[in-house]
Amino acid sequence: MSFINNLKPEEHRYLRRVVKEIHFQYFDEKHTASFVTNKMLDNVIENIGPEVAEMMIRTGVDKGDRL
Repeated sequence: MSFINNLKPEEHRYLRRVVKEIHFQYFDEKHTASFVTNKMLDNVIENIGPEVAEMMIRTGVDKGDRL
């Protein structure tokens, strides 16, 4: 079972948004914005692991980002 299933919906949306902004920031230059799917974002989140995902969420909350 994936740790993504244990995330709150707002945490999951936040991680998707951050991954899209950071990991796929130059992707739109070659492809359209709709080319990046939620499945692709979830694969990246799954690969970074629960510890890094938790750190990303904590850093975003500390920084004042809205989940």
